[in-house]
Amino acid sequence: MASHTEHDAFHPDLPDQDHDDDGTARSALPLRARLHHIRADALDGDTAQTGGMRRFAAISGSTVGSERIWMGQTHVAPDTASSNHHHGASETAIHVVKGHPEFVFLDDSSGTPEEIRIRTSPGDYIFVPPYVPHREENPSPDDEAVVVIARSTQEAIVVNLPELYVLGHGPDAS
Repeated sequence: MASHTEHDAFHPDLPDQDHDDDGTARSALPLRARLHHIRADALDGDTAQTGGMRRFAAISGSTVGSERIWMGQTHVAPDTASSNHHHGASETAIHVVKGHPEFVFLDDSSGTPEEIRIRTSPGDYIFVPPYVPHREENPSPDDEAVVVIARSTQEAIVVNLPELYVLGHGPDAS
Protein backbone atom coordinates (compact mmCIF):
# COMPACT_ATOMS: atom_id res chain seq x y z
CA MET A 1 0.00 0.00 0.00
CA ALA A 2 1.40 3.40 -1.01
CA SER A 3 1.94 6.06 1.59
CA HIS A 4 0.44 9.54 1.26
CA THR A 5 3.85 10.96 0.31
CA GLU A 6 4.56 8.60 -2.61
CA HIS A 7 3.65 9.68 -6.11
CA ASP A 8 0.82 7.93 -7.93
CA ALA A 9 2.41 5.24 -10.14
CA PHE A 10 -0.03 6.05 -12.96
CA HIS A 11 0.35 9.83 -12.70
CA PRO A 12 3.91 10.43 -11.44
CA ASP A 13 3.80 14.13 -12.38
CA LEU A 14 0.81 14.99 -10.15
CA PRO A 15 1.85 16.91 -7.03
CA ASP A 16 1.06 15.67 -3.56
CA GLN A 17 -2.02 17.27 -2.02
CA ASP A 18 -1.96 19.38 1.08
CA HIS A 19 -4.60 18.66 3.72
CA ASP A 20 -6.74 20.97 5.84
CA ASP A 21 -6.82 20.55 9.61
CA ASP A 22 -9.83 18.21 9.29
CA GLY A 23 -7.94 15.89 6.90
CA THR A 24 -9.77 17.11 3.78
CA ALA A 25 -7.48 17.21 0.76
CA ARG A 26 -6.74 20.64 -0.70
CA SER A 27 -5.36 20.90 -4.18
CA ALA A 28 -3.69 23.54 -6.29
CA LEU A 29 -4.74 21.52 -9.34
CA PRO A 30 -7.22 23.15 -11.75
CA LEU A 31 -10.87 22.05 -11.35
CA ARG A 32 -10.70 19.75 -14.38
CA ALA A 33 -7.52 17.97 -13.23
CA ARG A 34 -8.87 16.35 -10.06
CA LEU A 35 -11.83 14.48 -8.62
CA HIS A 36 -14.50 16.36 -6.66
CA HIS A 37 -16.46 15.18 -3.63
CA ILE A 38 -19.75 16.99 -3.16
CA ARG A 39 -21.28 16.17 0.18
CA ALA A 40 -25.06 15.79 0.46
CA ASP A 41 -25.23 18.80 2.78
CA ALA A 42 -23.26 20.98 0.34
CA LEU A 43 -25.63 20.98 -2.65
CA ASP A 44 -26.12 24.36 -4.34
CA GLY A 45 -29.70 25.70 -4.22
CA ASP A 46 -28.90 28.61 -6.55
CA THR A 47 -30.42 26.89 -9.60
CA ALA A 48 -33.23 27.44 -12.08
CA GLN A 49 -36.48 26.70 -10.29
CA THR A 50 -39.98 25.64 -11.25
CA GLY A 51 -42.96 26.28 -9.01
CA GLY A 52 -43.60 23.39 -6.60
CA MET A 53 -40.04 22.06 -6.79
CA ARG A 54 -36.65 22.73 -5.22
CA ARG A 55 -33.59 21.92 -7.35
CA PHE A 56 -30.10 21.51 -5.91
CA ALA A 57 -26.95 21.28 -8.05
CA ALA A 58 -24.19 18.84 -7.17
CA ILE A 59 -22.23 18.65 -10.43
CA SER A 60 -22.26 21.79 -12.60
CA GLY A 61 -20.01 24.23 -14.36
CA SER A 62 -20.03 26.50 -11.32
CA THR A 63 -19.52 23.81 -8.67
CA VAL A 64 -16.86 21.59 -10.28
CA GLY A 65 -16.09 23.03 -13.71
CA SER A 66 -18.10 20.46 -15.69
CA GLU A 67 -18.56 21.30 -19.36
CA ARG A 68 -21.09 18.74 -20.63
CA ILE A 69 -23.10 17.50 -17.66
CA TRP A 70 -25.25 18.81 -14.82
CA MET A 71 -26.36 16.58 -11.94
CA GLY A 72 -28.33 17.26 -8.81
CA GLN A 73 -31.44 16.56 -6.77
CA THR A 74 -35.00 17.74 -7.07
CA HIS A 75 -37.38 17.71 -4.12
CA VAL A 76 -41.13 17.82 -4.76
CA ALA A 77 -43.25 18.67 -1.72
CA PRO A 78 -46.26 16.50 -0.79
CA ASP A 79 -49.43 17.07 -2.83
CA THR A 80 -47.58 19.34 -5.27
CA ALA A 81 -47.12 19.68 -9.02
CA SER A 82 -44.37 21.57 -10.80
CA SER A 83 -45.15 24.15 -13.40
CA ASN A 84 -45.24 22.92 -16.99
CA HIS A 85 -41.72 23.24 -18.40
CA HIS A 86 -39.01 21.80 -20.65
CA HIS A 87 -35.22 21.68 -20.44
CA GLY A 88 -34.22 23.24 -23.76
CA ALA A 89 -31.65 21.33 -25.80
CA SER A 90 -30.66 19.28 -22.76
CA GLU A 91 -31.36 15.56 -22.47
CA THR A 92 -32.52 14.76 -18.93
CA ALA A 93 -32.24 11.48 -17.03
CA ILE A 94 -34.13 11.06 -13.75
CA HIS A 95 -33.62 8.45 -11.04
CA VAL A 96 -36.34 8.17 -8.38
CA VAL A 97 -34.81 7.99 -4.90
CA LYS A 98 -37.82 8.52 -2.63
CA GLY A 99 -41.58 8.63 -3.05
CA HIS A 100 -43.79 7.98 -6.05
CA PRO A 101 -43.54 11.04 -8.30
CA GLU A 102 -45.54 11.15 -11.50
CA PHE A 103 -44.33 12.58 -14.81
CA VAL A 104 -46.92 14.06 -17.18
CA PHE A 105 -46.67 14.93 -20.90
CA LEU A 106 -48.95 15.06 -23.97
CA ASP A 107 -48.98 12.38 -26.70
CA ASP A 108 -50.86 12.79 -29.99
CA SER A 109 -49.88 9.50 -31.64
CA SER A 110 -53.60 8.55 -31.71
CA GLY A 111 -54.43 11.75 -33.60
CA THR A 112 -55.75 13.56 -30.53
CA PRO A 113 -53.52 15.02 -27.82
CA GLU A 114 -53.83 12.92 -24.69
CA GLU A 115 -52.27 13.51 -21.27
CA ILE A 116 -49.95 10.62 -20.37
CA ARG A 117 -49.06 10.06 -16.72
CA ILE A 118 -46.07 7.90 -15.78
CA ARG A 119 -46.28 6.65 -12.17
CA THR A 120 -42.92 5.75 -10.63
CA SER A 121 -41.40 4.06 -7.59
CA PRO A 122 -37.98 4.31 -5.92
CA GLY A 123 -35.33 2.83 -8.21
CA ASP A 124 -37.16 3.75 -11.44
CA TYR A 125 -35.64 5.89 -14.21
CA ILE A 126 -37.22 8.41 -16.59
CA PHE A 127 -35.70 9.90 -19.77
CA VAL A 128 -36.88 13.32 -20.97
CA PRO A 129 -35.77 14.23 -24.52
CA PRO A 130 -34.82 17.83 -25.37
CA TYR A 131 -37.62 20.40 -25.51
CA VAL A 132 -40.41 17.96 -24.47
CA PRO A 133 -42.93 19.85 -22.32
CA HIS A 134 -43.77 18.01 -19.10
CA ARG A 135 -44.38 18.43 -15.40
CA GLU A 136 -43.62 16.45 -12.27
CA GLU A 137 -46.23 15.76 -9.62
CA ASN A 138 -46.10 14.31 -6.15
CA PRO A 139 -49.61 13.01 -5.35
CA SER A 140 -48.66 11.86 -1.82
CA PRO A 141 -50.44 13.95 0.80
CA ASP A 142 -47.67 13.30 3.34
CA ASP A 143 -44.29 12.41 1.81
CA GLU A 144 -41.79 14.46 -0.17
CA ALA A 145 -40.53 12.91 -3.44
CA VAL A 146 -36.80 13.08 -4.20
CA VAL A 147 -35.17 12.41 -7.55
CA VAL A 148 -31.61 12.61 -8.87
CA ILE A 149 -31.33 14.44 -12.19
CA ALA A 150 -28.57 14.29 -14.79
CA ARG A 151 -28.57 16.64 -17.78
CA SER A 152 -26.41 16.78 -20.89
CA THR A 153 -25.61 20.46 -20.31
CA GLN A 154 -23.38 21.91 -17.62
CA GLU A 155 -26.19 23.93 -16.07
CA ALA A 156 -29.83 23.18 -15.32
CA ILE A 157 -31.99 24.62 -18.09
CA VAL A 158 -35.62 25.20 -17.13
CA VAL A 159 -38.08 26.91 -19.48
CA ASN A 160 -41.41 27.39 -17.71
CA LEU A 161 -44.50 27.12 -19.94
CA PRO A 162 -48.15 28.22 -19.57
CA GLU A 163 -49.40 24.79 -20.72
CA LEU A 164 -48.34 21.38 -21.98
CA TYR A 165 -48.22 20.83 -25.74
CA VAL A 166 -47.02 18.09 -28.05
CA LEU A 167 -43.46 18.73 -29.27
CA GLY A 168 -43.69 20.17 -32.78
CA HIS A 169 -47.21 21.52 -32.14
CA GLY A 170 -46.34 24.15 -29.57
CA PRO A 171 -46.65 27.91 -29.61
CA ASP A 172 -43.59 28.33 -31.90
CA ALA A 173 -44.46 25.49 -34.34
CA SER A 174 -45.19 26.47 -37.95
